Amino acid sequence: MLRSLRPTRWVGVFLVLLAVMVTAPLGAPANAADGNPRPLRIATYNIHHGAGPDDVLDLEHVARVLDSFNSDIIGLQEVDKHWSSRSGNVDQPAWLAERLNMHVVYAPNLDLPPVNPGEPNRQYGTAVLSRYPITWSRNTLLPKFPAGEQRGLLETVINVRGQSIRFATTHLQHNNNLERQEQATKIVELLGEVPEPTILVGDLNAVSGTPEITTIKNVLVDSWDKVGEGPGYTIPVVNPTSRIDYILGTADVRFRRAAVPSTDASDHLPLTADLTVNANRR
Repeated sequence: MLRSLRPTRWVGVFLVLLAVMVTAPLGAPANAADGNPRPLRIATYNIHHGAGPDDVLDLEHVARVLDSFNSDIIGLQEVDKHWSSRSGNVDQPAWLAERLNMHVVYAPNLDLPPVNPGEPNRQYGTAVLSRYPITWSRNTLLPKFPAGEQRGLLETVINVRGQSIRFATTHLQHNNNLERQEQATKIVELLGEVPEPTILVGDLNAVSGTPEITTIKNVLVDSWDKVGEGPGYTIPVVNPTSRIDYILGTADVRFRRAAVPSTDASDHLPLTADLTVNANRR
């Protein structure tokens, strides 16, 4: 038979519990300011508005691929929102967020009037999906040459178990290296000196060693350079020959693994990375 605690022992237990309640503020986030590293899985994917290399629309296929990564944060490029019949006029970022049960922020770099009055604007751009709350976001339009397509840098701040992390995604110009160079310079300026650990992902449309990629890698570490195995090619999907999709981070982001999963849900291959973010950078 269990013996009951003596009254004096109950008093001692009560005092210990009271001390814990006083020193741990109600509602404080788990692991907040504890100094422990945050492990994360990151992905970047140019989804080609949900169409594969055969140009057949199948957003559910994209969702299954994204779900298979088990990623915490995902950066997407070429995302339609009520764009046209090519993507079924669907709000793709909202659809994917609901399908994957994730938070989302969308950044339209093209924002056009609807075909019919009263319908939503036709939008095309980038998105961030996150399992953790997105506390801040900003989209900045990048430099554009007269014949170029408008591109942007979508920045977010995400609360990962009490630690703020800056996560950004972008999609640079595909056919003009001088335009990409100006865009890369602007991205470095925008990310700048920030207090949060920073991760940049996206379709940069240039291979490593080009001036525009070197501009970015002068301030951010390329995950594939650190932990990738093999060439890491991401395009084309069949017999890929070039690495133009990247996951990069500041020095306090420790990359542990990078991979290029095989799939035909888009005309690009995705890129994933496992990493650890050192908390309390300051």
